[in-house]
Amino acid sequence: MKDAADTGAFEARLRRIGAERYHDRHPFHILLHSGGCTLDQVRAWVINRYYYQSRIPMKDAAFMSRVDDPALRRAWRSRIEDHDGTEGQPGGIWRWLRLAEGVGLDPDYVASTRGVLPATRFAVDAYVRYVREQPLLAAVASSLTELFAPAIHEQRIAGLLKHYDFANPQTISYFRHRLTEAPKDVAFGLAWVLDHAVTPEQQDMAAAALTFKTDVLWTQLDALHAAYVTPGLIPPGGWRPGEGLPS
Repeated sequence: MKDAADTGAFEARLRRIGAERYHDRHPFHILLHSGGCTLDQVRAWVINRYYYQSRIPMKDAAFMSRVDDPALRRAWRSRIEDHDGTEGQPGGIWRWLRLAEGVGLDPDYVASTRGVLPATRFAVDAYVRYVREQPLLAAVASSLTELFAPAIHEQRIAGLLKHYDFANPQTISYFRHRLTEAPKDVAFGLAWVLDHAVTPEQQDMAAAALTFKTDVLWTQLDALHAAYVTPGLIPPGGWRPGEGLPS
């Protein structure tokens, strides 16, 4: 039987990773939420973040394909439905495209993933591959950045509504839905990791997986900041202002 003190110390270790490494500390995140981004910088963020959003259900499907336990598959599949939607009920990807439309982008252009920065594509694809290939414990632990997501969504809702004309209940509905979806997901994922990461080696694996995921999120904002803020060098293939607007 696991010692309660050991479990508490392990959970505190996971939470420290978020406190130190989550992307709410990134300069681009701070710029966006404080109203410091131009509309084109917001558009670049929407385009690149869409690539991440669109790959989340693919990541979860890859995870489920490896799971033998029906109970774990049942618990996990709601994550796919949250993003893909169900019959007659739109999901997170649809809501993200409403945000794209709200900032003046053609949703079909955004959905095509043309203009996604190479570094964004590389980081997100690495995350999908990680979940597909690493042990199940690492795959589940990598999802625990959701521990820190509700606070960032609350900040984002408040910041967007305060500073940007495009923000309204329709365009930011993605974030409002995540306020109820993310806690459900993380409650299950955290309990599963705490229950299955028993040995020091397993706990190290879980902590490394969560660190990797924070790196994936941070790298995406690094790419945006370098391309569209400072030094403003857009790499070949990256979205350029004026592209992807409705014709």
